[in-house]
Amino acid sequence: MRAFFLTLLFLLILPSSHASTLADYTFDEPGKEEDFRAIIEEMRCLVCQNESLAGSNAELAVDLRNEIYDMMKTGQSKDEVIDFMVSRYGDFVLYSPPLKPTTYPIWFGPLLVFVIGGVVLFRILKRKSLTQETKLSTDEQHRLDDLLKQSTDTRDDTQ
Repeated sequence: MRAFFLTLLFLLILPSSHASTLADYTFDEPGKEEDFRAIIEEMRCLVCQNESLAGSNAELAVDLRNEIYDMMKTGQSKDEVIDFMVSRYGDFVLYSPPLKPTTYPIWFGPLLVFVIGGVVLFRILKRKSLTQETKLSTDEQHRLDDLLKQSTDTRDDTQ
C-alpha cells in the first residue's frame, strides 16, 4: 500500500516538474514565447519519437530546446528555426511532415497496407466461397460406409 501512495505522489509531482522546466525559457517579447512553445510542441523528440520536445525530458530534447531557445533569443524567426531543424534532422523531426515524394510512405503507407490487407482478405473469402463440396462417387460412398461400419464395430468390441 505504501508503494502505491509513493507511486501516486511521484505521478502527481511529475507534471509540475515538467511545467517548471518550460518556465525557465523566458523572452522579452510575448510573441517570441508563443512561437517558442509552438515550435517545441510541433517538433518530435528524436529519442522518444512519440513525444514532443516540450513533453520529453530526454537529454537530447533538453539540448534541442536550449538550442531553439538560443536561436530565438538571437532574433531568428519561427520559420528560420524550423527550417534549420529540418535541414539538420530531416522531416522526421516534425510531427506533421510536409507532403512531398520523400514523405509519401509516411502519409500513404498506412492506407496502402489497409488496402492490400482488404484485397487479400477479399480474395481469401472469395476463394473459400468458390470451393464447393464435391460429391462422392458411389464406390467412394460404399468405401466410406464400410470404414465407418468397421470403426463402430471395433469400438463396440472394445467396450
